[in-house]
Amino acid sequence: MISAIRLTKQAAVVLAVAAASHAIPAAADDGFPFGLEMTLDVARQPGSKRLPSLEIGDGGEVVLELWCKGGKGQFSVAGNTVIFAAAPLQDRACPPDRAQADDDLVAALSEAATWKRQGDFVSFIGPKPLRFRINTN
Repeated sequence: MISAIRLTKQAAVVLAVAAASHAIPAAADDGFPFGLEMTLDVARQPGSKRLPSLEIGDGGEVVLELWCKGGKGQFSVAGNTVIFAAAPLQDRACPPDRAQADDDLVAALSEAATWKRQGDFVSFIGPKPLRFRINTN
């Protein structure tokens, strides 16, 4: 018969191991940032407080909030290969320079062929590389 003290000690060990395994993040911090929001790692445009951001859902669906325009899209990821497809953006009566910057950013995302993650940064690599910071707050 197992004593109550021995059973309590075994339960404490099991709980400690379980707690430690939950405290250590899995290899997810190297994976594609599904379910996270990230912000383009650039300086703000003069006269604007906004920075472009992507909110990526668990299935790769994306909500884009750019310098002026906004919209939706979809990421498909296989290994380090990435494909981004944007739906038409909402115009929002943008000034021409910001509208062009938004269009250029969406084009650069669409032309990216690969991606890599380094800590809180995700880079999309194509003709014009883009770097985003994962929002951790």
